[in-house]
Parts: sequence; C-alpha cells; structure tokens
Amino acid sequence: MQQWLYCIQPVRPQMLSEGSTPEEDAITTQHFNYLKSLMEQGVVILAGRTQTTDYSSFGIIIFQAEDEAAAWAVVHKDPAVIARQFRAELFPYRIALLEPANV
Repeated sequence: MQQWLYCIQPVRPQMLSEGSTPEEDAITTQHFNYLKSLMEQGVVILAGRTQTTDYSSFGIIIFQAEDEAAAWAVVHKDPAVIARQFRAELFPYRIALLEPANV
C-alpha cells in the first residue's frame, strides 16, 4: 500500500464566505459521508480543511491505495468531485512523523 494526498478546493469559494446553497450542502454531506466510510474501511488516514473562507481555502485527504490508478479511483468517486463542487489534485505522499496522541 502506498500513501496518497488529494487536495480539494471549492470551485465556488463564495460558498465558504457567503454561504452554501442547499445543493452544495447536500453534496458536502455526501462528501463527508464518503470520506467517513473510507476511514471506517481503513483507507483514509486523515481528512480536514483550512479554516479560511476565501479562494485560498483547501482541504486535504491522506489515504492509502495500491497504486496511482486505485488512488485516482478514490478521488473520482468523491461525490463533491463528481459534482464538480470541488476540484482535486492527487499527489504521492508519505507520512514521515505521526503521533496520534497529539491530535
């Protein structure tokens, strides 16, 4: 298994500063539930987002996959990526230091 990081950014950053639409809320809920399911399956290691509410805001998901094709499959199954609410970039990644007690 390899580690991967995908970075997501809202296509419409105003959803963070001015408020999201009901459709964006529903997609965000689906996105969260997708990541939660992957975490329960042992795929997702960490997920979160910056607390900025402008164009610089982004989220990261660190997860495990067999290879790049499998990693892209995880990204492309994200409901928020499918709906084009978030754009995503994928990077090979390796955690160098991790202390669960510090979280």
